Amino acid sequence: MSVWSALRERLDQRGPLAKVAVNLVPRRAPYGGGNQFVRHLQRDLERHGYEVVFRLDDDTDAAVLIDGRRELTQFGADEVSALKKARPSLVCIHRVNECDLRKGTLFMDSLLARTNAVADHTVFISAWLRDYHAERWFDRRRPHSVILNGADPRVFHPLRAAPLPDQPFRVATHHWSDHPMKGFAEYAELDRAILRGELPDLELWVIGRWPADIKWESAQLFPPSTGHELADLLRQCHAYITASRWEPGGMHYIEAAQCGLPVAYHQDGGGIVELASRFGVGYRESVVDGVLTLRTRWRELRTQVLEHPPSGDLMCLEYRMLLQRLLAERLA
Repeated sequence: MSVWSALRERLDQRGPLAKVAVNLVPRRAPYGGGNQFVRHLQRDLERHGYEVVFRLDDDTDAAVLIDGRRELTQFGADEVSALKKARPSLVCIHRVNECDLRKGTLFMDSLLARTNAVADHTVFISAWLRDYHAERWFDRRRPHSVILNGADPRVFHPLRAAPLPDQPFRVATHHWSDHPMKGFAEYAELDRAILRGELPDLELWVIGRWPADIKWESAQLFPPSTGHELADLLRQCHAYITASRWEPGGMHYIEAAQCGLPVAYHQDGGGIVELASRFGVGYRESVVDGVLTLRTRWRELRTQVLEHPPSGDLMCLEYRMLLQRLLAERLA
């Protein structure tokens, strides 16, 4: 056997760089931003030599807590804490992507605080969300980062998009959740304005779910979609509207922006504002005025979204570099 062959054999026997356990099992169907994040991160880590599992084994090197609700996850903070006693080198990253303000709940902030007690490093998906929790329970002196969301660039990209807007100008929105705070009342207002003729030559495309009491008048309606099917729909449109309030970060408008769509967003959008302000128009009083402004500035904003889009690659790189650093420091 040659020296090179012997070296290759040893390299092949080295195994993964580390075993990473994620506590949220991804689903194939449309299921919100957290689900898409897990699938994207799993592919990236495995491509770079890590083993990704969805259980907590005795030889786990790092645990990533995505959700603290035990009914939705494979393991939680208690299991991580118990394993740390037997395996002190275990690293725990807690990704914080929720808050009570988002949906008017009363349990999420306290659940996040309890879950976070076991974390070695906390990742917030927006500075807005970090500041929100810092006002309530999070100690800024603890190790933490802000890593903005990004979608899979193999799927969500601007290539083969709709031609420059002529007639009609198509504005899309899409949500997996039908919660009213996603902005459905304003989408319905936009729908009625189109019917009244206040937005000539403009179409509204609504993809996903919506409250049962909404009766659309003019909108083009599509069922919940994900992956390539969703991206193909978005690329047939020219712009995007999100009226969602107090979003920790959101993925819906990011998927649209990576498909080349400028965004009209509510100024109380929470973490949405941090990215959407690069390539969109904020509004507060009138969703109709927001869309009209977006249409007027479309060419300028289209250039900006192509030059400064969200990046799923950058998101995964930041998580991977964080994981690498924490593991190396723990072994030092």
